[in-house]
Amino acid sequence: MFDAVREVIKYRNQFLDLLVGVPNYERYVEHMQERHPEEPIQTREQFFREAQDARYNAKGGKVSRCC
Repeated sequence: MFDAVREVIKYRNQFLDLLVGVPNYERYVEHMQERHPEEPIQTREQFFREAQDARYNAKGGKVSRCC
């Protein structure tokens, strides 16, 4: 039963992250390990900084616009 609850919470968290536009770091790591094992894996901070830069056109980690 607890495994089922953990699974539901996991999918709920993934849904909420996608809803607000936050990419999933764990999925990124799994993908890199499976598909690109020879390439280095970014740290969590690097991953989110790159995602923020791509989404908000941020310059050096600073968001230059809100919408």
